[in-house]
Amino acid sequence: MTLLIISIINSFSFSQNYTKINFPLSTSGTKIIDAKNKEILLRGVNWFGMETELHVPHGLWVRDYQDILMQIKSLGYNVIRIPFSLKALQSSDINGIDFSLKNNKILRNKTPLQVLDILVKEAEKQGLMIILDCHRNNDQRIPELWYGDGFSEKDWLETWTMLAHRYQQQKNIIGADLKNEPHGKASWGNNNLLTDWRLAAERCGNAILKINPHWLIIVEGVENNVPGQQLKHHWQGGNLEGVKQHPIRLSNQHKLVYSIHEYGPGVYTQTWFNSSDFPENLLKRWEIGFGYILTQKIAPVFIGEFGGRKVDQQSTEGIWQRKFIEYIKHKKLSFTYWCLNPNSDDTGGLLLEDWITIESQKQNLLSSLLQHLN
Repeated sequence: MTLLIISIINSFSFSQNYTKINFPLSTSGTKIIDAKNKEILLRGVNWFGMETELHVPHGLWVRDYQDILMQIKSLGYNVIRIPFSLKALQSSDINGIDFSLKNNKILRNKTPLQVLDILVKEAEKQGLMIILDCHRNNDQRIPELWYGDGFSEKDWLETWTMLAHRYQQQKNIIGADLKNEPHGKASWGNNNLLTDWRLAAERCGNAILKINPHWLIIVEGVENNVPGQQLKHHWQGGNLEGVKQHPIRLSNQHKLVYSIHEYGPGVYTQTWFNSSDFPENLLKRWEIGFGYILTQKIAPVFIGEFGGRKVDQQSTEGIWQRKFIEYIKHKKLSFTYWCLNPNSDDTGGLLLEDWITIESQKQNLLSSLLQHLN
């Protein structure tokens, strides 16, 4: 409780920032800006669970939703990326909630979509922005493409247009992360209608903007299958090499934000972590994979996910994570950290297993970024 009170005191200036944002947001060069052309830095966390079989964000079996949102705000963050599955939003079932907790009572007998409504409204009261993330189609895994696992492209498009309609007046929902981590067969720029993620993202982004012109359209990279790519390997969703020759074309280019995910060896031991020039090799990789988009002032790049259990100065993961945080700070990038949840097997979370106590080493490291909020 003492830690929480200290966090609230320290973040008082952060809590004022939300009231100074003039919605909607758009882009100018590599910056995300508000309606009065003020640069806005998104500094947030992922709170996952709605994409799982529970159909609601995790942790509600321990705490009430208002308390969790309040803590996120108190730690200095201004945005939450909420993953969902197509199946969840078509379902009437929710699980994993202790309805005896005071504020959770309102969630009883609600559908997943109605729970999302309540969370978004409460986030607005707390001064938190929301990014919606289509993380899975079914509740089990992340598909390679925007369709599959029993869902069609039509299902995907109709879900996004439904959300665009539903939240037209909800100012604190600022963006749509169209599809989480395209990988495997997903391609960019080869004009194969079955696999070209760039073309699918254009179809979806423009369909959303036709209904809701205020949202940012967030487009992640792929893994491979980019004609002429320089790097042999990328993280899933982390390959934006194709933007140079084949940029996304939206009806309003000032709503376009590119996005990547970046992880350390705690998720997978990629070859570059064992290179003799590690960690100096990271900057070159980042520039080739996505950084050139900033260097050439093409568009903003949003770090939708990064994280790991270790933040020390000795382990490979700790060195990587510190280096990446320095990069985010230097480039003034927006991000949502993976994740709030302690039950992420390969990264852990900002909260410990009790879902209350803050993982102080991670939070202390991230606080250097929170000081750069406008």
